[in-house]
Amino acid sequence: MDSALIPEGTKRCSPGVFFLWTVPWLALLAWGGLSATLCLLLGLNQTNMSNIFAFALWIVFDLGIIALGAGAFFTGFLTYIIGKDELKDILNAAVIIGFICYSSAVAMLGIDIGQPIRGWFIFWHANVHSMLTEVSFCITAYLGVLAIEYVPIVLENRKLDEVREFHFFGHNLHRIMAVFAATGTFLSFFHQGSLGGMFGVMYARPFAARFEFYVWPTTFFLFVFSAIAAGPCFTILCTKLAEVITRKKLVPDKAIQLLAKICGWLLAGYLVLKIADTLHWIFGISPRAGLTFMDFYKEGPYGVWLLVAEIIVCGIIPAIILLVPKARKDSRWLIPACLLNCTGIVINRFVFIILSLAIPVMPFDRFWSYLPTWQEWGIAMAVVGYGFILFSLSYRYLPVFPKEKELNPAPAS
Repeated sequence: MDSALIPEGTKRCSPGVFFLWTVPWLALLAWGGLSATLCLLLGLNQTNMSNIFAFALWIVFDLGIIALGAGAFFTGFLTYIIGKDELKDILNAAVIIGFICYSSAVAMLGIDIGQPIRGWFIFWHANVHSMLTEVSFCITAYLGVLAIEYVPIVLENRKLDEVREFHFFGHNLHRIMAVFAATGTFLSFFHQGSLGGMFGVMYARPFAARFEFYVWPTTFFLFVFSAIAAGPCFTILCTKLAEVITRKKLVPDKAIQLLAKICGWLLAGYLVLKIADTLHWIFGISPRAGLTFMDFYKEGPYGVWLLVAEIIVCGIIPAIILLVPKARKDSRWLIPACLLNCTGIVINRFVFIILSLAIPVMPFDRFWSYLPTWQEWGIAMAVVGYGFILFSLSYRYLPVFPKEKELNPAPAS
């Protein structure tokens, strides 16, 4: 029965081996489930959040995976709007990864608000002056868009495709997918930007505050730019990991190279703006607040090394690798470059979420540090387990990679 569900012309491991593969990821889900249950039943005192730190570890994960999930909307934009047809070979994987990232983000936010049963208050009693209201609207709506984009992939399962109505529905969804790609791009632009803009308007915290471009702080645009520069690299990483685990070629090099090249140029452009923004912050915003650059780093565990790691190690170095064709075509350079790029985006979100709250704003205050509880780690790690399980199930039973059969011909008998 299991073999009848596997995409035609492909080979998968036995059900027993597949079950053993899922055991560690199910364990992570169980850890996360226990952690979430404790938080929902006993309250957020299960975390180390306080009046100082209003955000927990999972908010760092939340903003990080939202940025890494940007590969879905940006790859769809490049494919359907710009016309890069070669990216269709990796688009299904990008959609599934995006769905995993955004559904995980929504789940973590449901735990973070403490009473998810009242989550609908965000929409019915909306605070129209809050950027987070717009973020809530757009993330929820975009998750719906991703679900719609995921449906035709599911309906291509061999057994489901035999049902005439499912075949017809999935085929017609494919024909109008450009509409959803454009909608997803619009929604993602605003929620990625507003997540950054939220920090940029925190004028009482000079570490995060930025100057405005029209009505938006510069962090609005930097968050969008960094997400589209790193998100496709995360898609490449996941695809390459799938190739290593399955020992198969799943995506043509042409698609990978095009996506990596675009990421290189986007990352280079982002770094120019990021460095300019940082210099203006050091020599403009900070002095006007009566502070110097080193005042933000003179105490606590968060040193200047974070800035060096984000901009130079995880920014300039991977940008150079992705822009040099010879280096980009070598997996020994491509994979570390993509990994560094994705690490840089997580460091960026960590810096804005944790450091903005850790650095004192009053003369009598002190530097703080944040140590997550095991419950916070459990909720964060559950995302990893959930991601592996859903992607594994999708690969096993759905034609995620259109060129898999072509790239891995069956040996002649």
